[in-house]
Amino acid sequence: MENSWTKRREPFQFMLYLGLISSALLFLFIILVFVKKELVNQDIPLKIPKVFWFSTLAILLSSLTIWQAQKSMELQKFKEYRQYIISTYFLALAFLLFQFWGWMDLLNNNVLPSNNTGGSFIFILSGLHVIHTLGGLVALGMVLYNSLKNRSFIDSFVESVNPPNQLRLRLISIYWHFVDVVWIVIFLFLLWHAS
Repeated sequence: MENSWTKRREPFQFMLYLGLISSALLFLFIILVFVKKELVNQDIPLKIPKVFWFSTLAILLSSLTIWQAQKSMELQKFKEYRQYIISTYFLALAFLLFQFWGWMDLLNNNVLPSNNTGGSFIFILSGLHVIHTLGGLVALGMVLYNSLKNRSFIDSFVESVNPPNQLRLRLISIYWHFVDVVWIVIFLFLLWHAS
């Protein structure tokens, strides 16, 4: 019987999990600073841009499409895999565009980090999340490039059975679901506070 504690682990997956835990702690720390400031100041006004609803929908859909891409790769449905990877990539771009649009809405309403504590937390939380999203977008871009480069069935099959390629897609999928969950937590926290 194999001992789960002494079983060899995938080092890249372990490093990814360490990075995700570190990032989660960073976001948690920022949220706790916000809560502490609110307890001291009693009220920190927040106005969430309405376009953040669309960015939330885009990132939720992108999490679904990357999951579908992973399933399609496992089932060797390579055309569907490419379509889902393309969809994920463009939904990620849409998420970023909606975020920038939301920032422009805040700036146009004179909600600046310098004059609005609530606005500064929105900029910090969403800005930090955008940085994480950009990292995922770069990784998605590499997977997208490989999927478009290997269009024939044979090339796609070789890519799909190659363990490093399988690992890459699995790690990107884990990371992308993490980015999704973090945004949902941020968005719900901001919604809860704004109401």
